[in-house]
Amino acid sequence: MIRNFKLQICPLTETSFIDKPRCHRVCRRSFDFHNSFQVCIRVLTMASIASNGEHKATKPPPTPSPLRNSKFFQSNMRILVTGGAGFIGSHLVDKLMENEKNEVIVADNYFTGSKDNLRKWIGHPRFELIRHDITEPLLIEVDQIYHLACPASPIFYKHNPVKTIKTNVIGTLNMLGLAKRVGARILLTSTSEVYGDPLVHPQPESYWGNVNPIGVRSCYDEGKRVAETLMFDYHRQHGIEIRIARIFNTYGPRMNIDDGRVVSNFIAQALRDEPLTVQAPGTQTRSFCYVSDMVDGLIRLMEGENTGPINIGNPGEFTMIELAETVKELINPKIEIKMVENTPDDPRQRKPDITNAKKMLGWEPKIKLRDGLPLMEADFRLRLGVAKKL
Repeated sequence: MIRNFKLQICPLTETSFIDKPRCHRVCRRSFDFHNSFQVCIRVLTMASIASNGEHKATKPPPTPSPLRNSKFFQSNMRILVTGGAGFIGSHLVDKLMENEKNEVIVADNYFTGSKDNLRKWIGHPRFELIRHDITEPLLIEVDQIYHLACPASPIFYKHNPVKTIKTNVIGTLNMLGLAKRVGARILLTSTSEVYGDPLVHPQPESYWGNVNPIGVRSCYDEGKRVAETLMFDYHRQHGIEIRIARIFNTYGPRMNIDDGRVVSNFIAQALRDEPLTVQAPGTQTRSFCYVSDMVDGLIRLMEGENTGPINIGNPGEFTMIELAETVKELINPKIEIKMVENTPDDPRQRKPDITNAKKMLGWEPKIKLRDGLPLMEADFRLRLGVAKKL
């Protein structure tokens, strides 16, 4: 017997889902698992039929809050930062809070983030902190959404890959539904991982990538690729104002000390007098952008008129051996460098082509690696309680 299926709109997130008779449940907090699964199926179907390269919206953007057009009183800009208690998110909050016309709301479940990163803003009249998992709908009124929420370190995103891809897909769906309902502009921090193990070097935004869809890193790589698809489908179909940043390796204070990323690993090992563990062969390359430069690029993208995607990163390229030698020279010359086995699907090279960022945003990084590493070292010394040796 073939049952009838009916397409409906969720009254909470304004996202579409398929209603199966006798199985549908809607409560004030979330969809049930069945409906979330049907949402994912529909999203992937839409992604497969989307018109590649066509970015034009088919309808005007949703109307923002009437407060934006008030004649007698200009209200503050209400900005939501998902993942705002994390490394990049907390630095973004610091910058946004410098503007007295901004009210900042942070939504974070603290899986990788920490309240300590935001301690100076807690209690501030223009700041609000919400413990929230974005795989659940969030009902608030905002004007802009910086959507950063997702574990970015392999140690964390491979710990629970299903949760990682749900954050990227269902979380992005919820944020787009919120943007559609309130008429907010939304910026997604995508990643250089969408390029996979690139066959083009350096990587321009026009490169479609070389990604393993079933590897141990795929929950993050493919999750971000689907998130980008969702952003453009909502832009084309509903007129949502979107911005997409493809961020490359970023470093600086407040990184998790043992998060598995190479810069934090090397600095923590150097401060503990441990050998610097370089994954073989050591000739693989990365480009490292200091966090203040990254935040500046994200804000310029949000405030500009280009949807993206736009690469935000430092084009200075280093092999892992070169990075280890630099950390050893600057922090602890007595330690050894030790070669260890590599992890699966580790990209051989990574370097952003930032031509579009320079041209469209007037942005390029200012802080060089040798200038940024000591700033990160000072933060790590403070948190580890390791005094500088004279």
